[in-house]
Amino acid sequence: MEIIGHRGCADQCPENTVAAVERAGRYVDAVEVDVRRCGSGELVVFHDEYVDELTDGTGRVADLTLAELRALDVAGSGEPIPRLGAVLDAVPPGVGAQLELKETGLAADVREVLADHSVDAAISSFQPAALESVLNLDWSVQTGYLFAEDPTANLQTAVEMGCDAVHPHYDLCIDTDVVERAHGQGLNVIAWKAAKTSEEIADLRAAGVDGVTADRWDIA
Repeated sequence: MEIIGHRGCADQCPENTVAAVERAGRYVDAVEVDVRRCGSGELVVFHDEYVDELTDGTGRVADLTLAELRALDVAGSGEPIPRLGAVLDAVPPGVGAQLELKETGLAADVREVLADHSVDAAISSFQPAALESVLNLDWSVQTGYLFAEDPTANLQTAVEMGCDAVHPHYDLCIDTDVVERAHGQGLNVIAWKAAKTSEEIADLRAAGVDGVTADRWDIA
């Protein structure tokens, strides 16, 4: 079972930053980060739509320029909001990257950025339209569909889109037969919720998932 550092292991590092990816990458199989487009057009790594909660700034990522975002301080760490390319530069050799698309219209630009890096990357999203844009490109990249409910309908959606994996919420992996059914459809299963305890990791391993996002690397 792969351990995937959620936002670069957000319990131990300033989430979605270059420093987080560099540090977490020493201990996990892959790092997971969130991708958005900023106001000046570049792809940046940040989870929330607004910067208010996690930084010393205010406003929507989509309205702020790259220069404005790089002037902000993420969680008092001294780390700025980074470009996607800078994060990929920080991924250690042999470590994968899970790129979660937080909005549509990113696929072609993500592919272009990845073309300049040797990182083994996979693309995921809660938004079918974002994944369909990836799948409609002439691009051989692993894709995964994130969901938190209705496993029957969402498994069908993933199959119809041609995804390689599904990313069900932790509770679905434990409380339903979604893992077995997904494997029966030839899909890998990556659980999300950002595991925080060794007990959660053990439960998911027993459920047969192929990977799990985790907020800590020392629980595996």
